[in-house]
Amino acid sequence: MKKLVKKQAGLKRRHTRVRGKVEGTAKCPRLCVTRSNKNLYVQFIDDVAGKSICGVSTHSAEFKKTKKNGATVEGAAALGTIAAKTAQDKKIKKVVFDRGGNLYHGRIKALAESCREGGLEF
Repeated sequence: MKKLVKKQAGLKRRHTRVRGKVEGTAKCPRLCVTRSNKNLYVQFIDDVAGKSICGVSTHSAEFKKTKKNGATVEGAAALGTIAAKTAQDKKIKKVVFDRGGNLYHGRIKALAESCREGGLEF
């Protein structure tokens, strides 16, 4: 139990540090990634207006058509491609990446790289 509390405290500390440096606007929204053990969630957020512009997750119908698992690196890459396509439909080209306190490796890195390949700049 002590290990879990320590791990959650580290995640919260990193997330607070990242959020202090990253802010999204209408022209350049924040790409916020939330990760659980089995799923990934991606949102494009305008912090000035306090609104979410759009979002996709591993629960969405578009992702389920890919037949990938959200707990894998391949699934994260597929979700990144879908997120980039959704952003371009909303005329979003440039974003600020918010990794949500997660370390930049594995699924988070795969998602970010596939978003860049899909046409997003950050």
